[in-house]
Amino acid sequence: MSRLAQEEWQFEHNTRSSLFTSNAYFGTNSYYCFPVYLQVIFLHGLGDTGHGWAETLAGIKSPHVKYICPHAPVTPVTLNMKVPMHSWFDIIGLSPDADEDETGIKNAAESIKALIDEEVKNGIPSHRIILGGFSQGGALSLYTALTTHQKLGGVIGLSCWLPLRDSLSQAVANGPNKEIHVLQCHGEADPLVPLMFGSLTAQKLKTIINPNNFTFKTYLDMKHSSSHQEMMDVKEFIEKQLPPIN
Repeated sequence: MSRLAQEEWQFEHNTRSSLFTSNAYFGTNSYYCFPVYLQVIFLHGLGDTGHGWAETLAGIKSPHVKYICPHAPVTPVTLNMKVPMHSWFDIIGLSPDADEDETGIKNAAESIKALIDEEVKNGIPSHRIILGGFSQGGALSLYTALTTHQKLGGVIGLSCWLPLRDSLSQAVANGPNKEIHVLQCHGEADPLVPLMFGSLTAQKLKTIINPNNFTFKTYLDMKHSSSHQEMMDVKEFIEKQLPPIN
């Protein structure tokens, strides 16, 4: 049992899986959904917690996949007048040329990499792990997947952007995930992270990973949220990249 699991408390979930909480890596009460054979780690967006995405993923989960939905720590966010909220890193602005919190992004990525390393130590092969996230969590998922030393099974970025994009080409070229499978999804009516951000991210990703392994889907009238069709696309991607182990 991992150090995380030793610190968890358990209660029953009505699908015979379980939900666990822990503050070992992130903020208080990170969500874990079992049973364990393959794994999806999914990161929430700015101001949210893992609770909402644990519930959303429960609607598409496979019985052989473990889902981890950690909470980001509470920290002041420049974009929101320094109001403290759950945030993986500071966000300074929402334009393509806005300054970025390089130190915060890298520190957050190291925390996610440590979680991945811990799960690998406990017997889940890294290529059986998918990393994903929504908005700020999707941005962190993309950056982490492209800079980790572990070969992952895939990455999902929903309504997000690619942080520190100018530093990634060499990291990917020297890392194990140049052939990683990527699902990127974006709402065409997103007013917070406009589709332009998603399109620029898609263009960049196709230059640093194998473009044949990259899928970019957009959704008419979808704002900064998810939709049934998007979640069905996420489910299909997870099932394709993480087939059951016989």
